[in-house]
Parts: sequence; C-alpha cells; structure tokens
Amino acid sequence: MKRLLTLLLAFGLLGGVTPVFAAEESQAAPLPDWAWNEMADAYALGLVGDEINTDHGKPVTQEQLNKMTQVAADKLALLGVEQRSGAGSFVLDTTRGGVLNALYMEALPYAFEGIDAGPVEFLSALGVVHGDGDSLALDRPCTLLEAASFANRMILALYDGQNAGSLGLLWKAEGNGNTLYLLGSIHTDRNNLYPFHKQLRDIITSAELAAFELDFNSQEGIDEFTAMQTYSDGTTLKDHISAELYQEVVEALAPVGMPEEQVAQFKPWALANSFTALSMLDETSSDNAMALDLYVNAKATNADIPVEGVETYAFQGRIFDGLSDEYQENYLTMTLAMFLGMDAAEDLSEEEKAEYEAALKEQDEAVDRWMDQWKTRDVDAFAKDYPKDEISSNPDDELNSKLFEGRDPNMIAWADRYLKQEGAHTGIMTVGAGHMIGNTGVVQGLKDLGYTVEVVPVP
Repeated sequence: MKRLLTLLLAFGLLGGVTPVFAAEESQAAPLPDWAWNEMADAYALGLVGDEINTDHGKPVTQEQLNKMTQVAADKLALLGVEQRSGAGSFVLDTTRGGVLNALYMEALPYAFEGIDAGPVEFLSALGVVHGDGDSLALDRPCTLLEAASFANRMILALYDGQNAGSLGLLWKAEGNGNTLYLLGSIHTDRNNLYPFHKQLRDIITSAELAAFELDFNSQEGIDEFTAMQTYSDGTTLKDHISAELYQEVVEALAPVGMPEEQVAQFKPWALANSFTALSMLDETSSDNAMALDLYVNAKATNADIPVEGVETYAFQGRIFDGLSDEYQENYLTMTLAMFLGMDAAEDLSEEEKAEYEAALKEQDEAVDRWMDQWKTRDVDAFAKDYPKDEISSNPDDELNSKLFEGRDPNMIAWADRYLKQEGAHTGIMTVGAGHMIGNTGVVQGLKDLGYTVEVVPVP
C-alpha cells in the first residue's frame, strides 16, 4: 500500500506524463490577435473547451453561458468576500448586454467595491467590457469568444482586487545581471488551482524565455514520445501482461471511450502514467483539467515568448521504456488500483480493505496538502512534506533510480548557462517541484554555484 504514495511522488518529477487517450485538438480557426492573451486563463478556468478554436465567432448559446456563469459563481464563492442581501432583476439573454447582466448577477451577492453601480458600470470599471466608439453594442448577439473574455476578465479582476489566486512554489535566482524565476510544478489541476495570482501571471508574461522539462510546442518531440508508447514489434499489450490484468485494464478504459483495439496498442508504462494522471484529478479540477505547467506554456506561447525544453521527449520516454516487463506490469497494476479506488478492493478481506482505504486516503490527503502548499507558496512546508529522499534513497526501485539519475544536475546546468549569459535577461524555468528542493535540487545547486536564490515574497 505504501507503493501508492511513492508512485504519486514519482509523478511530481515528470513533465510529460499525460493520458494516452486525451482527445486530439481540433483544427484551430484563427483567433483575433487581442484574444490570445486571454485564452489560456479562460481555458484553464473551464469557461470554454476546445470548441473555442472553431466556434469562437458564433453566437454564444444559453448552455455555454450557463456553464460560464456557474464557473464564475464557483470561483467567486472561494474568495470569502462578505455576502450581502443585494438582489436585482436584469434581462438575461445572449446579447452582449444580457451576458454582462448574467455575469453581474454572480457578483451581486458579494460586497465588492462599486457593486451597486449596476452591471455595465461595475463591469466597465473592472475593464471587463470595452466600448466601441460611443457604444458598447449591448443589443448585439454576443459571440462565444466575447462571452468567454467577459467572464475571464471579471474573475481575474475580482481575484486581483482581493489579492487572491494561486501563488506557486516560486524562487528567484540572480547572477551576472540576469534573473531566472524557478517555478516548481505539480503536474496536475486540482484544489481549484486557477486562477493564478496576478504576481505570477505577470512574471510569466514578462519573461524573455520560458523553459520547461519538455518543449510542449515541439510536434516532432510529441510524435516521438507517442511512438515510444506503442508497440512496433508486432506484439500487443496482451503479450506482455497477465490475462487477468489485461481484462481489468480494458474494462477500466471502456467508460472513457477507449476501445480494446486501442488499449492493446499501448505499453504498460504508458497506460500506467495515464492512470496516475487521472488519479490526481477530482471534483476540484476544472473541466479541462489543464496541468499547471501546460497553462504556463500556453500563457507564454500566447504572449509570443520563446519556449525551450530542458530535457527531450526521447529522454523522458527512455526513463519508462527501459523498465523491465515485470516492473511495467507491477507499475500498471498499482496505478490501475489508484484509478479504480475502492472498486479495486472488492475481493480483499475486510482487513485488507481497511488498509487499502487508508492508503487511498493518505494519497488524497498528501496531494491536497501539496496543492495547498503550492497555492500559498509555502515552500518550507512543501520541502518537509514531500519526501524526496524517500524516492532517491531506494536504488533498488527501477523507476525511482531513473527519475533522479542525472536529471537534477542537468537542470542546474541549464539554469547556470542561462544566468551566465551576457546582458540582462529575465526568464522562467518550470520543472517538477521535486527537482527544486533538497540537497541535490536546483535551488541548492544554484546556491552552491554562488548565485543568489530566494523565495519570491508573497504580495
């Protein structure tokens, strides 16, 4: 049962672990230039999904608007702003004015400054809506893109006004006139991660370079990693794991729309990583479940900031592809159990069920703590709570040894090269939070090289 938590610890060290059955993105229609800066936040918040790529110019539907107002309501409720008895009657339809009224209705129960001014005045003051000449075109049908932008701007503005939002495990390294922000990532979306605090959003968009474990924009690298996940020798998954486990995996993936013929193509480690990723999500994840490092990448890319990978997809793929068949089968067995939860305990004795339930509870509580520490920038608590030494001190575990071998030093070397360059440059490096902490981590490694590295003060 202890193995369950160890697998989650390992997950915190990898930036390329995504479900193999994630839906392919639809062909994107061009978005207006003004919209790119907002779409990473709107998508991460769950205000829109992939339909924004093709339907952004279409009138927003009532169903889409209802989804946006529900997201807004859920996010505003988390702010802890004093509630009040204010109520109003407004026309709620899918015109621009109707959309603004609907969003305003979600803010109206709270004592936000200026809330009694009325929907147009209140939202205009927040910068939610901008005039077109002398008119706000309130009677015109509202497009999906406009509605998503209005909702996104309102949520961000109200969070900014309350000095709220996720802060991140964030350090600042300085040397030779250069600055490199170090953001430790937990590769998931959980515990109402979004929106990010304005301080963190501004640091991302003011960087001259954004580095990640992987270059998420490299289609060549993604294709290479995808190919490594499937068999090319004529065998299938059925040839590499027990018949019982194979059937359990097929049955577990059928409800998410993955047919057996597709399941059979993938190697055990690829499916195991998918189960781990899904196990990290819960009801607090947004509809799009956008891992935080992918959000940072989208935010930077949409701002035309160059992106670079510290490692390659082939390197991360080899970490798993080199695992023995026996280890891969055990890895898949354990992660499937994590994914199924108590449904996997049907055949256990009562004593074993109790032990298994306790392990699952420990898993959830640990992830919740790490996410809350991430959101509040409690670096000290995370460093104490995330037992990096527990992973690195077990050389007999195939995966654990591969997760650390050479990776921290390579990340330190990349950061060192960035800070050594001529001129005054500012960048941000986002890698697994486990790589940042500890005696071998990036933070300590840069300090040992003589750089000044400090936790970014909480605003």
